[in-house]
Amino acid sequence: MKTTQLVALLPDLATYTLVVQQGNFTNAANSLAMTPSAVSKTITRLESALAVKLIERTTRTLRITEEGQKVYEQAIQMLSAAEQAVELSTNSHSQAQGSLLVSAPEAFLSVVLQPLIIDFLKKYPDIQIKARAIDGAVDIQKQGIDVAFRLSEQPDEHLVLKELGETHLILCASKPYLMKHGTPQQPNDLLEHNCLYLAETEHDNVWTFHKDDKSQSVTVSGRYAVNQANLRFEGVKSHLGIGLFHDFVVANAVATGEVVQVLEDWTLTSNYHGNVLMQYAQTKYMPERLRLFIDFISQALSKKSSGTQ
Repeated sequence: MKTTQLVALLPDLATYTLVVQQGNFTNAANSLAMTPSAVSKTITRLESALAVKLIERTTRTLRITEEGQKVYEQAIQMLSAAEQAVELSTNSHSQAQGSLLVSAPEAFLSVVLQPLIIDFLKKYPDIQIKARAIDGAVDIQKQGIDVAFRLSEQPDEHLVLKELGETHLILCASKPYLMKHGTPQQPNDLLEHNCLYLAETEHDNVWTFHKDDKSQSVTVSGRYAVNQANLRFEGVKSHLGIGLFHDFVVANAVATGEVVQVLEDWTLTSNYHGNVLMQYAQTKYMPERLRLFIDFISQALSKKSSGTQ
């Protein structure tokens, strides 16, 4: 029997099980808000479709045939499985359990997301999170990622998008380094300085500056290049040179005077600057754990950007 034919029989099978359990058409009809004649027609239609006699009818009683008993036992298993599926879905929504795979750029994950993920896991103890530090583009479906965070001005148009704010690039150095080597006044002055840069690609040591209507690119050099922001920042705080970072990495250190912002009247751009994007696949039925995570992160970052947290 084809699946389409089977699907059409499911309501009739459910009605049949109730007739067997209730013992007559009238009681079954009352439970289903149907007329006894409608229930009788349903059973006749089912017998015709299955090409088997299910019930022997008399004026007062119903007798289930041997074949009818077998069909009843199989139908009961079907209904039980359906009830379990509904129960599983209900539990999933009420208890918010299961696993989420999240990806984000290394610096954003360690500085911004890490404390939020910890708070989320404390609030929802039945949810597990696997986090991957990925600085480049990701293929959500191929990599099985539930939520991807990116720092970019070019979102993936095939995914649902939530913009969580924007990030800026900041140049900074320690006071002892600047006292010893001087403070750059123009982008070209960086050519005389030891610069700490990303080194993820061959162009990561090209820093582009913008001011008013002019732009200027400088190919910097230095003795330490590493593709992790926290390691570069440790180098800056250890007086090795001038480093380029996202604002969320160094904002507190700049505010407390631990490091000093350099060339702050210039705007910098790179392949890694732009808006903070949260993207996920379009789905008709979103798991409750995913919805909770998206809402939690959105609200937390919204509070941070508005200064209420």
